Amino acid sequence: MTLERRIAAAFRMDDATWARHANPWSGWTRLTALPLLALAGWSRVWIGGWWLLALAAALAWIWFNPRLFPPPARQDAWMTRGVLGERLWLARDTRPVPSHHRLLPNILSAIAGAGVLLAILGVTLLSIWPTVMGIVVAMLAKLWFLDRMAWLHAEAATGAGSP
Repeated sequence: MTLERRIAAAFRMDDATWARHANPWSGWTRLTALPLLALAGWSRVWIGGWWLLALAAALAWIWFNPRLFPPPARQDAWMTRGVLGERLWLARDTRPVPSHHRLLPNILSAIAGAGVLLAILGVTLLSIWPTVMGIVVAMLAKLWFLDRMAWLHAEAATGAGSP
């Protein structure tokens, strides 16, 4: 089982949840997760121990977001294709993906992870530039990753590409 699939399992992402998460509203609003987490961490300066409530609210948003929206009526939106491709990517240990899709998603995930670590450092030190730079790096890498996933989904839907 891939690391990503374990994370999805921890969030209890079953077939119905993935179908709802494929709604573009779910995908686009999910991009608020990292800024909300950073804001919650930063809020310890303003609201003291109540920052944990802000953190809990951000984590609740991350968990509820894929469940809030109905499944999309169509599957032609870029974000929908990206989420559906991500699901294919998560199953790559049982359903191989074409060779030209195997390397870059891992690199982009590592870059996004480095951005998250930089954002955590910035929030911990209450330093705005590492926080903002980390969020920007993580989000740009995630969006590029989603673009690759939309491409993977398009190839899977048309039968193009070969493992």
